[in-house]
Amino acid sequence: MTERQKQLRDAYKAMKPPMGVYIFECLPTGKAYLGAAQDLRGRMNGTRFKLESGFYPCKSLLADWKQYGSEQFRIEVLETLAYDEKDEARTDYREDLEALRDLIAERYPEHEFLRT
Repeated sequence: MTERQKQLRDAYKAMKPPMGVYIFECLPTGKAYLGAAQDLRGRMNGTRFKLESGFYPCKSLLADWKQYGSEQFRIEVLETLAYDEKDEARTDYREDLEALRDLIAERYPEHEFLRT
């Protein structure tokens, strides 16, 4: 591995992409699909790509996407989660993200939330 490759690898490991909770809401049905991710942009882009390709594990979301199309979905970040400044070595925020996702779901009892 060259020195440049090592630098790029280290820079990648040091990255702290925005993390938090996002929503894919089907406007005609009112169904909302909540997700939590440590890399919001990457996860949301990946979800959109899989839906557009027709291969997504959540069959209900995929069916709505096929029936109504992407223009009938509200896709956005609902809330971000800050990194723990006191513990720089911490890399796993899954439990915190799941708790945040559940808290957001409780705020909107009128929605039918499916977790992705």
